[in-house]
Amino acid sequence: MTDVATIPDLHAAHSGVRKASGLDPVTFEVLKNAFVTSVDLMSEQILRTCYSFVIYSRDFSSALCDAQGNTVMQGSADIAVHVGTLHFQCKAIIEEFGQDIHPGDVFAINDPYRGGTHFNDVSFIRPIFANGEVIAYAQNKGHWADIGGNVPGSFDVNAKEHFGEGLRITPVRIWSKGTFLHDVAQLLVSNTRAPRQAMGDLHAQSEATAVCEREILRLVDKYSKQTVVAAMQETQDYVERIVRRRLADLPHGQWETTDYIDFDPGKGEGLVPIKIKLTLDGKGIHYDLTGSAPAVETFLNSGYGTTHSAIYAGTKTFFPDVPLNSGFYAAVEAIIGPEGTVVNAGWPYAVTGFCSGPYEKLMNGIFELWSSIMPERAMACAFNLEYLLVGGRDGRTADNPYFMWYDWMAGGWGGRASKDGSSATAPVFGPGLAVQPVEGQERLSPVLTTVHQIGTDSGGPGRFRGGLGIEKGGILVDATKTVMSYCCDRARSITWGIEGGLPSIPHGVWMNKGTEQERFLGSNFSAVPLMSGDSFTRPSAGGGGYGDPLERPFDEVLDDVIDDYVSIERAAKDYGVVVREIDKDLDLFEVDEAESKSLREHIRSERHGWLAADPVLIAQLYRAGELDLLDVIRRHGVILDWGSGELFTETTSQFRAS
Repeated sequence: MTDVATIPDLHAAHSGVRKASGLDPVTFEVLKNAFVTSVDLMSEQILRTCYSFVIYSRDFSSALCDAQGNTVMQGSADIAVHVGTLHFQCKAIIEEFGQDIHPGDVFAINDPYRGGTHFNDVSFIRPIFANGEVIAYAQNKGHWADIGGNVPGSFDVNAKEHFGEGLRITPVRIWSKGTFLHDVAQLLVSNTRAPRQAMGDLHAQSEATAVCEREILRLVDKYSKQTVVAAMQETQDYVERIVRRRLADLPHGQWETTDYIDFDPGKGEGLVPIKIKLTLDGKGIHYDLTGSAPAVETFLNSGYGTTHSAIYAGTKTFFPDVPLNSGFYAAVEAIIGPEGTVVNAGWPYAVTGFCSGPYEKLMNGIFELWSSIMPERAMACAFNLEYLLVGGRDGRTADNPYFMWYDWMAGGWGGRASKDGSSATAPVFGPGLAVQPVEGQERLSPVLTTVHQIGTDSGGPGRFRGGLGIEKGGILVDATKTVMSYCCDRARSITWGIEGGLPSIPHGVWMNKGTEQERFLGSNFSAVPLMSGDSFTRPSAGGGGYGDPLERPFDEVLDDVIDDYVSIERAAKDYGVVVREIDKDLDLFEVDEAESKSLREHIRSERHGWLAADPVLIAQLYRAGELDLLDVIRRHGVILDWGSGELFTETTSQFRAS
């Protein structure tokens, strides 16, 4: 087990004092950018050689680390969640093998309890030798579509411990002095449902690290080993100096917030708190997560590596021009609390769903805190990362092979201090993620996409509206022994606004919607049986709103109605703007300004009363069809089971208070 005291010291390599590197500014700048190129070359290599459609859709990251395992440079389009963990995994390899590391070695690791993310994310790490000495490590991490476990795709909501989640790869050697250890590699890939694909990715990822090795050795030949090593250290020191200088100009103080996971299935209904305290003292950035809830009895827990990653990624959002490496990490101190909490789960707690659980809650909570410190960069909550996995046997070919339809959606980011949120954007978890092309999905799996479009009214209302989410639906065709799993959240802790902005919409999957077999499956479930002909659909939320929606100009609400971003009904209910349709086909609408002004005054006078209405009565009205879902959420702050209309009393109390 990993005790909090044994987590690697991120500050040891960086004292904050500029070291005499002996580099002239031009050489330093050339090498600093060459390190970026060396990592980006890994990305280009993996894109052209990977076997997995998931990795091809950019669910991977790369890094160059120094001889101590500190991150020297990330790439230009890496996944946010990976970037704060790669140095932990490199250090784990160094710790495990010590002096038993040789030219031509390649190591693998996916262990979340040694600083990794989840079991699907498999890293390959290659030492780079110059003149018989390790000077760096090249690393590539890619998401394997399946890593074993109880369900296809390896996302089992019902898992309480990691044994049902898939293969745990502790540090292991895959190439030894240039010799491929086929038996070891075969052992790993044979524990997946797609061993041929996994073996292809294994080779592709390893070869990507070789590309980085060749580039670094080219730089050594041109500039000397001493110069390149000095530039690696100076690149980290350079970033640390920038961050600390920026902090000196920011206000000192302490800020706190709480965000939530929907519920702990071991404790019944009630939001699960993740507490964040931020302190700025002019010298460093200090976070304290003490008081966050105990680990939950599902897979929505976070290990120490991913919790640190969320802290780094959330903070980095407010320093967009600063390169990301261990120099940045050195300026950030995080107390994540004792082992056994939802943000520091430790072995053997289930952690595969951390990405939809604590990770994005931490990022969005950090956005809220920094929005108070840098109000010009303020942003409300973004939609929650979600994964829908459908797996079984593909009946389109005679041998009925396993298939994994592994899908994630774009969604909306929060409204900002001076503009609307971004619509149909990759999650904050990984802005570099690409939306998977439907044509590719349909070729590889017996799932036909039936709808994929912007979701009207999905953006949280505000003076600056949250970005719009997406609706995506599909139908299963010609498949057997098929199950569906969903990893998400925020069906109850709904994407929130700031400065008076309103929430977005809840996540969740509907099965056979509009038929007699209609079922709301919620935002976290596993192994729901599917038969050919079954359909499913789900929305991604938009971002939360920024500022009072009653202050949004009439013409901007009118434009949203014309673009079908906001319905005429919600324009009135959420924004107090009465829009009349003249000719929809010609996009002719008009605002009744007199009625709108009157309606806004009515909403201002009534909205506090709406929020205090009896939740039991609101639930009854919803079940009777007299209130719609957005009335319940945005006007009354009531949280229900959106399928049955059951009232969640404790959750509603917490949601209203927030």
